[in-house]
Amino acid sequence: MSSVASVHSLWTVAHGAPGKIPAPHVEYAQLSPTLIVLGAAVLGVVVEAFVPRRHRYYSQLLLTVVALAAGFAAVIGLAAGGFGSAKAHIAAMGALAVDGPALFLQGTILLVSLVAVFTFAERRLDPAAHGKHVDSFAAQPAAVPDGAAEQAAVKAGFTTTEVFPIALFAVGGMLVFPAANDLLTLFIALEVFSLPLYILCALARRQRLLSQEAAVKYFLLGAFSSAFLLFGVALLYGYAGTVTYAGIAEVISDGAKQIDPALAGTMGNDALLLIGAALVLMGLLFKVGAVPFHMWTPDVYQGAPTPVTGFMAAATKVAAFGALLRLLYVVLPGMRWDWQPVMWGVAIITMLGGAIVAITQTDIKRLLAYSSIAHAGFILAGVIATSEEGISSVLFYLAAYSFVTLGAFAVVTLVRDAGGEATQLSKWAGLGRRSPLVAAVFAVFLLAFAGIPLTSGFAGKFAVFKAAAQSGAGWLVVVGVLSSAIAAFFYIRVIVLMFFQEPKADGPTVAVPSPLTTTAIAIGVAVTLVLGLAPQYFLDLAGQAGVFVR
Repeated sequence: MSSVASVHSLWTVAHGAPGKIPAPHVEYAQLSPTLIVLGAAVLGVVVEAFVPRRHRYYSQLLLTVVALAAGFAAVIGLAAGGFGSAKAHIAAMGALAVDGPALFLQGTILLVSLVAVFTFAERRLDPAAHGKHVDSFAAQPAAVPDGAAEQAAVKAGFTTTEVFPIALFAVGGMLVFPAANDLLTLFIALEVFSLPLYILCALARRQRLLSQEAAVKYFLLGAFSSAFLLFGVALLYGYAGTVTYAGIAEVISDGAKQIDPALAGTMGNDALLLIGAALVLMGLLFKVGAVPFHMWTPDVYQGAPTPVTGFMAAATKVAAFGALLRLLYVVLPGMRWDWQPVMWGVAIITMLGGAIVAITQTDIKRLLAYSSIAHAGFILAGVIATSEEGISSVLFYLAAYSFVTLGAFAVVTLVRDAGGEATQLSKWAGLGRRSPLVAAVFAVFLLAFAGIPLTSGFAGKFAVFKAAAQSGAGWLVVVGVLSSAIAAFFYIRVIVLMFFQEPKADGPTVAVPSPLTTTAIAIGVAVTLVLGLAPQYFLDLAGQAGVFVR
């Protein structure tokens, strides 16, 4: 009875009287981009349940495109209403930030996802099966690969339209992730976008076993990283007595002003702070694919359906770097001298490791995977700058990189042989003679990855290296430039392979895509060239969005 009385006394102290629970105050209009996407995802599940199979593809595609476009319009509306600058504040009872970086990153994620959905919906690349158009996804994912159930599903012309609501759930989690303003919201957002990605990775129509292996690896390693992050959250709560970003930052800078009696023994313990911060950073560095937390990247990129690889490589990086920036700049600025040397080391081995190992790759998807690891290192150079210029340069780089990546993987889906996509580099020999336009477009993306002037890659690298140099990280910039030179070698090697080698007699063909994939590639090329030729407006936009609300 005494324990019941003590619980009752705690309740009355917290709320004044039993039964009086304060109603939550949620600013629905300011959270509308996320609510629109998650609402459409739930509606997509209902469509799967009740709409006849023959109508699901068009219903889901229309619903997904409208939801992502409406979400982007809502982001533009919030930015125009001043929520990215003067009206920036913490919404949803302290759980989410509505500020410049959050809106910029959410807008980028929504645009990238909208373009990625076009590649998800492509149905003209594979030969028709039994007179029915097929896409990149397994006809019946739950069936045993090449078993009787799968063969029956292919014969019946089934298509896996549930990929659209699954992708929307992933996008919803990605929208919350960079805007999260407390550690529990951060963790929930991480799981909301990770679990759909694990499923999407397993759904390839061709090479089903490789696809399922990729999904299992991603799931197991992702579970480890989530566990590290959650353990770090627990330690930071023990240190600060709160999971809110502002509360932890206040305890770090000023010490605990009001000590919670239940946590008096641990609050202010620097060991908890250092270990907890390190574990949370590990969880986020896993998501951005930084060395040494990168081992999932090449296998997952290779095994997942290529449209999913492009979506994951572009959108996940944007969301994860947004969350990393907010954690370091809002929660841990008082620990700058502790985390900066560690991040220096991570950035250096990520740049060099990604660039050097990429040289040895013989598969185009694995090469692009190690390329993405090297780019994570370049972006970390901007993160380490700890200045407004550092934030804005990272925002610009993420926007530029995501469209280049999406376009490059969309081109990979077009080069095919009898077994599906021809991802072996040796098969790309002479592609420029067989299909000059496709090879030229891919060359534009490779030059952007290499950071050649007049492409978005050059403008992005210049911005992050300049911010790093101004903050005193000159040696980091030197390593970055050396890594870029190493990386340029394997990008240009692919261009030489395509244009200056004789095509093989049994070489792959280039499939003629529908307007969906054509649009995705065209948008990628347009963004790459516009951000390369006239980057100033977008750099200014990123600069205006570069201030976190605290």
